[in-house]
Amino acid sequence: MRVFNDDTLSPGAVWPLHPHRDNEVVTYCAEGEFRHADEHGKGGVLKKGWVQHTTVGRGMWHSEINNLPDKPMRFIQTWFTPSIRGLEPSVEQKKVVKEERTNRFLPLVSNAHPGALKIKSDAEVYSCFLEAGKTVSHTVDTGRGCYLYVLEGGPVRVNNYNVPALGATMITEELKFDLTAGNDAELLLIEVLL
Repeated sequence: MRVFNDDTLSPGAVWPLHPHRDNEVVTYCAEGEFRHADEHGKGGVLKKGWVQHTTVGRGMWHSEINNLPDKPMRFIQTWFTPSIRGLEPSVEQKKVVKEERTNRFLPLVSNAHPGALKIKSDAEVYSCFLEAGKTVSHTVDTGRGCYLYVLEGGPVRVNNYNVPALGATMITEELKFDLTAGNDAELLLIEVLL
């Protein structure tokens, strides 16, 4: 994982066209409506809980846009090192309803789970809406680790540690861990090679 950003755009704001090259980008809409457009006008709109994967490959100009003129928009964007450089640019996205990710880690981006968006990198991205008092578990293989981010709510107890709202933790030495929500919590979990 190269980058993990939590950004908010004011109502109607536009992050103008700008270039990237050789990144695998995952965008998660945390609030409002996120609109993506590349230099050819291709893209799409994400609502809360929806996800988009972009292969930037050999190069792409793109823009992030708040699709609503009267409400702020918040999005999480993560960049991963691609397994192959110079790929053909592409954009795909997935609608997710809250029930699909309630009290479970839903694979949003993964090469190992059917229904998840595929990525040209050895990385997986999961989301979860964890209700107060509920517990979920996650297991990883040897040589892999996780980055957990509490988007809102919480705190969340990860084994013996509390992670507050807007807090994060790296999990690198445990093959299984349990998460329990003190209050309702929105979570993102990134799994990568160590």
